[in-house]
Amino acid sequence: MTDKIKVFLPPMSDRKDEITWYASWFDTPYYHILYRDRDYTEAGEFMKSLTAQLELQPQSHILDLACGRGRHSIFLNRLGYEVTGVDLSESSIAFAKAKLNHIKSGNLELGELGAGNVDLDRIQFDVHNMTQPFETKFDAIFNLFTSFGYFDDPADNLKTIQAIKKSLKPHGTGVIDFFNVHKVMDHLVDFDEKTEKGITFKQSRRLEKGYIFKDIEFEDDGNRYHFTERVQALTLKNFQDYFFEAGLELVQVYGSYQLEEFDQKTSDRLILLFKPAIH
Repeated sequence: MTDKIKVFLPPMSDRKDEITWYASWFDTPYYHILYRDRDYTEAGEFMKSLTAQLELQPQSHILDLACGRGRHSIFLNRLGYEVTGVDLSESSIAFAKAKLNHIKSGNLELGELGAGNVDLDRIQFDVHNMTQPFETKFDAIFNLFTSFGYFDDPADNLKTIQAIKKSLKPHGTGVIDFFNVHKVMDHLVDFDEKTEKGITFKQSRRLEKGYIFKDIEFEDDGNRYHFTERVQALTLKNFQDYFFEAGLELVQVYGSYQLEEFDQKTSDRLILLFKPAIH
């Protein structure tokens, strides 16, 4: 399963076409080529287990925070929930809305992720900055697959968690799914190569000033490309501090998509369930 991490594009003098620094890695075809082996079946089973664990009722309204192109929002809707998917990327939200239009017209095969029909009256997509709260209150807010910790200003981590609290109903539940930074660092692969569709991606990783960086270099059609992913190396203690500051109560911690107990040394994930604190 692939995490979503903010991407920076440093300029390269030997590229034929200039790509501005704010261009999104997720919007390039190369992102989808590199990560095309993502385990969507595991993602689907995780969301089924998560919604069951939270005992969400059919009338529940879920916010999919940093939803990307909306695949998981649509899956949650097909499970029977009302879903709002939001992302900062205008092009990703446009893609998600176009997908709904294709579904409405009957021109899109839904594929492997999910079962059941899409209830088009109970799903919507919007461009939204996750550091800002919603006027709408949600029964559950999901921030999945490491869609956190990539801000230019680390203070935005707390702002985001405060915004989640303000957007939750009094008895609602927030979920942040992050990687387990301790295991990631213990098994960090400095360099490897991966070839997909004839393109060899050279991947270098490092820890620097509290962030995990991943440099991705490759060539295609005579052009050289260099993308850098970056995510803050946040621990359970960091999140506990954020929750305390925001007035949230951490109620459960899981260490895998199968909702196994979290172990700092062996768990792949850090999955945090939290609620507004009751005073």
